[in-house]
Amino acid sequence: MSEIKKIHDMLVSKQISCKELTEKYLTEIENSNKELNAYVTVTPDEALAQAKRVDEKLSAGQEIGLLEGVPMTLKDNLSTKGIETTCCSKILTGYKPIYNATVWDKLQSDGAVLLGKTNMDEFAMGSSCETSYFGGATNPFNTKHCAGGSSGGVASAVGANIAPYGLGSDTGGSIRQPASFCGIVGLKPTYGAVSRYGLIAYASSLDQIGPITKTVEDASIVFDAVSDYDPKDSTSQGRKGEPTYNSINNDIKGMRIGIAGEYLEGVRDDVKEAVLSAVKVYESLGAEVVYFDMPSLKYALPVYYIIACAEASSNLGRYDGIRYGFKAEHYNGTHDMMCRTRSEGFGDEVKRRILLGTYVLSAGYYDAYYKKAQNLRGAIVKAFDEAFSKCDFVLAPTVPMTAFEMGHAVSDPVETYLTDICTVPVNIAGLPAVSVPCGFNAKGMPIGMQLIGNRFEEAKILNAANAYEKAAPENFKETKWGVKL
Repeated sequence: MSEIKKIHDMLVSKQISCKELTEKYLTEIENSNKELNAYVTVTPDEALAQAKRVDEKLSAGQEIGLLEGVPMTLKDNLSTKGIETTCCSKILTGYKPIYNATVWDKLQSDGAVLLGKTNMDEFAMGSSCETSYFGGATNPFNTKHCAGGSSGGVASAVGANIAPYGLGSDTGGSIRQPASFCGIVGLKPTYGAVSRYGLIAYASSLDQIGPITKTVEDASIVFDAVSDYDPKDSTSQGRKGEPTYNSINNDIKGMRIGIAGEYLEGVRDDVKEAVLSAVKVYESLGAEVVYFDMPSLKYALPVYYIIACAEASSNLGRYDGIRYGFKAEHYNGTHDMMCRTRSEGFGDEVKRRILLGTYVLSAGYYDAYYKKAQNLRGAIVKAFDEAFSKCDFVLAPTVPMTAFEMGHAVSDPVETYLTDICTVPVNIAGLPAVSVPCGFNAKGMPIGMQLIGNRFEEAKILNAANAYEKAAPENFKETKWGVKL
């Protein structure tokens, strides 16, 4: 059952007050966050003030919305007015925005209760959450393993029941990969479906905000709440058509599921076995399976890293120690101050990607790398267009493996880049995709699969994901942590 609806029903029926509910979550955060490291900022004053407003409405006999009074969290790259927003980087320590991200404005107006800001890879650059200035978030299924990245803190918090849902951002898999690692649901919407205003940018043509939740139904509820057109974002289009929640329980009989052979190459056996078992579940529900090849997918990873690093080198040029955030203490002149600030303020992974991006944009290399990557991006978009002429959605592993142990990503950053191989094509093409749990490996770590849809077809993939969740509930397991309602 939807966690959001369950909480809503409890509040409306007065089984629990919003203040009591919020205090439960705040207590659980205090008890478990030392081990999970999911939250980097906790906001009890803001949460309890909103809880009081909800309780006053309920006491007066007024109706409340579905998200009203439901606690939640935000990734630390989403601007929150007056609340520290650091992107988990030393260079932004102490930075308190003077405005809200549009998505937080919308949820705040819906009466959401903000528990705090969650951990992430520094500036969303990483696949394990361990590039965070505050150390990485751990996996609620086994704290010796990472929660994934870059939205690892949100996934850890939701997986550990210390937040019913949260918002993350996905540049190359940063919602879906940690959702897969933590055994929960993560939706990366179509590029432009959700406003990016107030999202601190990593790679502007790839970034997208989306929900991380316990169930597919919850992902649908949250997506519908934040997916409106926003004039403050020049790429915003909003959700197309009716709310996805209206069609989340439709029959999937006759739907065509596409399987591209390239998505199964280099995938660990236990992951491949779980994904193919999920295909059999879909067949038992009346769906048809279509197999085909997408040769251009082999270019996706280099295309992604060239474009993402190039855009990052441009976007991160604004951090100079003058306008906000960290500033080096000792320097000789303005130029030296900027160099020292950036050298001391950025972590190794961020500096690595800025250097790569600056290199591919430099004279003599622009045509060889960046321009070629943009041309190949067009080929990948075309390949997906052709795929959707054969099927309703593409089914693939979310990640080629399960969550790796803490420290692995730091010891071999290049190998860690390969964890994005299944997720980055979606961002390159601007498509929606949802990751759902589809099994566990021999050590009990979750395995995720993703359903990839055509542009603005979130309703279709959420409906198909919901059908799978109902047919295979054993893959949606609770962890030992957090609030039990």
